[in-house]
Amino acid sequence: MWAKTALLRKVLHNTDPALRYVMDKFLKFAVILLASWIMARIESRTIAAYGLPWRTMFGRRFWKGAAMAFVGLTGFLTLAHFAKVFSFGGIALRGNEIWKWGLLYSIGFIIVALEEEFHYRGYLLYTLTRVIRFWPAAIALSAGFGLSHLGNSGETWLGIFNASAGGLFFCFLLRRSGDLWMPIGFHASWDWTQTYIYGVPDSGQVLPGHLFSGIFLGPQWFTGGTVGPEGSVLLTLLLILFWLSVSAWMPEARYLINQSLIKR
Repeated sequence: MWAKTALLRKVLHNTDPALRYVMDKFLKFAVILLASWIMARIESRTIAAYGLPWRTMFGRRFWKGAAMAFVGLTGFLTLAHFAKVFSFGGIALRGNEIWKWGLLYSIGFIIVALEEEFHYRGYLLYTLTRVIRFWPAAIALSAGFGLSHLGNSGETWLGIFNASAGGLFFCFLLRRSGDLWMPIGFHASWDWTQTYIYGVPDSGQVLPGHLFSGIFLGPQWFTGGTVGPEGSVLLTLLLILFWLSVSAWMPEARYLINQSLIKR
């Protein structure tokens, strides 16, 4: 047992940082999923009760969330481009590199989204909702999600605020769609679009293998600068627009612990 653990640590230590990060997220997701499955058995429930029904895995809700993120971020950067504070740059990849990096980042960011969404909006949110109701629980866990970004390179107070607000928006997507697949799709697509398609910083990190070589040219509070879109006041406005759009698109709450919580 200890030899296997030491070997795993050695492998992770000698692995590329980005791959090590994804492997760490995968292991965390596996642990959280196992712990949630054990609690589901104890509580006579299924994992679906905690927002992760496998029968709808990567179904329509996932792709609707992914499309929303792609369109929203593309609109954000297009607006910044016309405001002359962002350049899309040239195409940085050729041939098979386009498909290789696109696929690798797709897999990687789905793993990241699964871990972070189920971590902050799975069993913990379900259980806290039963104690203090949905929105107080959502606010508390979203604040924790935002604070988890404190260690990011060059992070700002606006970035922390937007990360928290983004977490609350993911809770809202869960509330209105009924499960975690829409926020997972949104989360994965947002990171994928930032990192792979446009090559802009994602929480302070710019990774290799991006299709375009995007670069911000204006003040950090407006563009996000080295932090990326999450550090921009434009993202705050975009999150408000997302919230209003989802409110009109999906007016009914579908994520319900029991019938007494329908209007809460």
